[in-house]
Amino acid sequence: MSHDKTTIILVRHGETDANKEGIFRGRADFPLNENGLRQAEALARELARFKVDFVVSSPLSRALKTAQIIAESQSCPLRVDERFTNISLGKWEGVPHKVVAEKCTHEYELWLTQPEKLKIPGGETLSEVMARSVAALVEYAETNSGRTFVVVSHRAVLKPLIAGLLEIKEPYFWKIHMDTGAYTVFYHTKARGFVLYIHNYNRHISKLTKEHM
Repeated sequence: MSHDKTTIILVRHGETDANKEGIFRGRADFPLNENGLRQAEALARELARFKVDFVVSSPLSRALKTAQIIAESQSCPLRVDERFTNISLGKWEGVPHKVVAEKCTHEYELWLTQPEKLKIPGGETLSEVMARSVAALVEYAETNSGRTFVVVSHRAVLKPLIAGLLEIKEPYFWKIHMDTGAYTVFYHTKARGFVLYIHNYNRHISKLTKEHM
């Protein structure tokens, strides 16, 4: 095993009511719902098989609460980094999908087909999100060689981040799936860079769903 191998665990936060109800989230600060809290707790139990050195989180409460539960279970430090905050969706934030579909027909169709081309007034593009999140992760990976850390973020950050790390060309957004409460693992070494090892692991969430049916 390479002594410089860094283990990076990318986590999507637990569920919120906005996820269930089909509301655009962006940087609107929706908290975890009861199921989201259960997902975060199950995730923390699952990640006990890793020895985590530290956790990095988006500042939004749904990610931060998920991160706090993981960090407490690992007795490790927690850092907040704005570069992992969710994409800014401008005027769409907090608005149901059905309302956006009615009022912004062309833009909503672009969201469903080629979101990489979409620029919502007052918001960010996925390319901008990719640039900031990839730069942040490269920095953490290169300055924490041989360590294991967790990044808790959002679907619209993790998808472009993963695409950027793997150099996946557009369109990529709807070709990468990431469940709430699931995690993806990358290894990083100087020789090979970022290597995808596990993607969207969600068995702990599947068990949870069955238990609460």
